[in-house]
Amino acid sequence: MGRYRLVFRKSVARDLRGLPEKDVARILRHIEGLAASPRPVGSEKLAGLERYRLRVGTYRVLYEIEDGIITVIIVKIAHRKDAYRG
Repeated sequence: MGRYRLVFRKSVARDLRGLPEKDVARILRHIEGLAASPRPVGSEKLAGLERYRLRVGTYRVLYEIEDGIITVIIVKIAHRKDAYRG
């Protein structure tokens, strides 16, 4: 299997803007890993949605996988208390 292309929704830049730099760097390293393995150990498919969740400390990365076009779409990055709110 080849590397997946990473696509970020425009709102993700806003999600990252208020976070500490060291946390942003750590989150981005984990996201880069999704290109090689979109379903890593510890990721979880969300019930009722075609989305997955990846834990990065107290933050959650919500993403979708499009296997047909070999793409991972990063939908949202948020603190765990806010990640699953509309």
